[in-house]
Amino acid sequence: MTDVVADLRLPHAGPLVNALGGDWYVSEEAARDAIARGGSFNAVHLASGVKVDFFVVGTDPFDVHRVASGRPVRLGAEPAAVVRVDTAEHIVVRKLEWFRRGGETSERQWRDVVGVLRAQGARLDPSELGTWAERLGVADLLTRALDEEK
Repeated sequence: MTDVVADLRLPHAGPLVNALGGDWYVSEEAARDAIARGGSFNAVHLASGVKVDFFVVGTDPFDVHRVASGRPVRLGAEPAAVVRVDTAEHIVVRKLEWFRRGGETSERQWRDVVGVLRAQGARLDPSELGTWAERLGVADLLTRALDEEK
């Protein structure tokens, strides 16, 4: 399974579904609903069964910051073939937020957080992590995850 954070608007739903073509199952109605309410939808690759979860970026200050500060990655030779990849710091903070919203019971979310912290180690920006964890009310969870990661 793969997660994609996408800055989508309603006019993007049809072209996205068309671009995925016959190789993927994706509901345009589910995509439109997720875009309208700031939720998520998925696409399933028919031949392999690989599932991609699309999380629609909202308009809150954190999501605006995430989109603006994502790392650009070129996917092809065309000028438009560039995507912005979320930072590890932002992934950790958002997953901590989801963990809290879910009643702090999702072992998967917690395992993901600790795994990213372990994998990234000293490459993480502690200031970025701390600032957004504090703003989003998950600083206590970040401290706990950092202690567990050691």
